[in-house]
Amino acid sequence: MSETVRGLRATIDGFGRRTVAVIGDLITDEYLFGKPARISREAPVLILRFSEREALLGGAANAANNVHTLGARVVPIGVIGRDAAGEELLALFHAAGIPTDGVVTENGRTTPVKTRIMAGGYQATRQQVVRLDREPAGEPQPTTEEALLERLTALAARVDAIVVSDYGYGTVTPRIFEHVKTIARRANAIVSVDSRYQLPRFTGIAAATPNEAELEQLTGVPTDDERTVEKAGRQLLERLDARMLLVTRGSRGMALLERDGATTFIPIHGTDEIADVTGAGDTVISTFTLALACGTSPFEAASLANIAGGVVVMKRGTATVLPSELRQALEEW
Repeated sequence: MSETVRGLRATIDGFGRRTVAVIGDLITDEYLFGKPARISREAPVLILRFSEREALLGGAANAANNVHTLGARVVPIGVIGRDAAGEELLALFHAAGIPTDGVVTENGRTTPVKTRIMAGGYQATRQQVVRLDREPAGEPQPTTEEALLERLTALAARVDAIVVSDYGYGTVTPRIFEHVKTIARRANAIVSVDSRYQLPRFTGIAAATPNEAELEQLTGVPTDDERTVEKAGRQLLERLDARMLLVTRGSRGMALLERDGATTFIPIHGTDEIADVTGAGDTVISTFTLALACGTSPFEAASLANIAGGVVVMKRGTATVLPSELRQALEEW
């Protein structure tokens, strides 16, 4: 066993001694499965015969579930509506054994739900036909923001890391993010950010995990090859005043850029014949942040995140990775 693999195994063993707060947009991922039956006579559309429904933790809730599944103590912090989707999300947290002390309920707010219609026969791969999103109207109410700030102060004071999971639904307001940084400074905790639409406003952090398309959109630099990825990544690092950038590149693996160090390109783990990329970014940031919180080097943390990402995309639906799966993957690494 190489020294690197031995170190990564020790890092995985240390996950259980860490506590991570995950603050962001809590989402219910709903899957409706149907078997193709016929073409409608009303319109040229496929009719599916309903077979089953599955609800899973999505968005920041999926990031929290990934931290929990990896063996660490997780503290999810976010807002839900007083609706059926919010109740189901709380039930999913309880079923997984994840605490909900940090979840605030707001009257009149819609809990985000992403409904994916999946079509396929019992022997065939089920494909996503369409997705329907139910979204809240805007940022939480001022009273909700105050409640979130109180939860942050009470629950995140002694964490080892804070993951900000921003899906564009307004949970992490500028005021809340400033409080995240204040708490992190006091606790000497790592702050990492995954933001779908507003990454530039999350400055002064330890790490961010954009994908290649987001990097290109944010910098205006085409990310066609390693040279341009590095150029764009260095620009974004400066703009964010971040210590690290972990760029996910799909079938081309990842790029790790360190503010005071090198740029390292990490090839994809496993095969590029992926099953489903849903929620893979949540797995990557959770594994990367947790490994950094264990004191491992950025390269080793990125390597573990790369392996975790390679494992999770072979699973269908919104999924997580077990420590045992990481250890098994290390044997093949």
